[in-house]
Amino acid sequence: MKIDSDRETPQTVRAKVLTQVLEQSEHVNGLLEQSAEELSCVTTGIKHELANSGSLPGVETAHVQIEAVRGKVQDASEKLTAVNQALSDEVRERNMVDHQLAAAMEQEEGARNAALHDVLTGLPNRALFNDRLEHGIAQARRHSRILAVMFVDLDEFKTINDTYGHQAGDAVLRTIANRLKHNTREDDTVSRFGGDEFLYLLTQINAEKDIAKIAVKILNAIQAPCNVSVDDVNVNPCLAASIGISIFPKDGVTASALIKSADQAMYGAKENKSGYAFAQ
Repeated sequence: MKIDSDRETPQTVRAKVLTQVLEQSEHVNGLLEQSAEELSCVTTGIKHELANSGSLPGVETAHVQIEAVRGKVQDASEKLTAVNQALSDEVRERNMVDHQLAAAMEQEEGARNAALHDVLTGLPNRALFNDRLEHGIAQARRHSRILAVMFVDLDEFKTINDTYGHQAGDAVLRTIANRLKHNTREDDTVSRFGGDEFLYLLTQINAEKDIAKIAVKILNAIQAPCNVSVDDVNVNPCLAASIGISIFPKDGVTASALIKSADQAMYGAKENKSGYAFAQ
């Protein structure tokens, strides 16, 4: 599950509230300190007047009371400072916890993504494809629709590895994976099944002729000139593919049955050199 950077976690919200409280508390503390300074100035003035005018009982009483108030304000300011420090520590700790949680969630998301995607091409792997196929079958059954599975195999791919090396072969696979992704509709899924084999899940389709059009489109994308660079050497292998197609529910009602039927149809397309073939 990908982390939404715009969504605030409960920890972030609490930290913001604490920060606001801290800012208000510091503002109040500033007012207290200012009041203490003003009271100190007043008492200094009274002392000066007493020194010049002699003993004035009323003024002396006021002076004592002001000193008491100033002492209380000073004491409150010191206690509030301690509270502010505690709040500041809490905000810092909560921010740290929030960052740790975000890092843990990001790491978990990365691990989940790695577990469901092919390392070389970044395409969904078998596990993720099977999950989406199972979901697609459930939806097709519920709404009385059809869906199709294409089994795509690159013809004579081994020759590329033998001629140019495995680095070149990997570069070609990444190129083909990108082409397949760019020719994938929003609701469909393309997956690397293994080696030079790919699986393609087609949903939201109405007829076999629509599937055939997509198969031709995929074949044309694969057969387009391929230019990859390996160790500063340009390699231009010729590519072709064979596609087997199975349709739910006539060729299978389970994920494994549909993949098996598409695989068998692919071998028929390879033998007949027809590019693609439907399951019989």
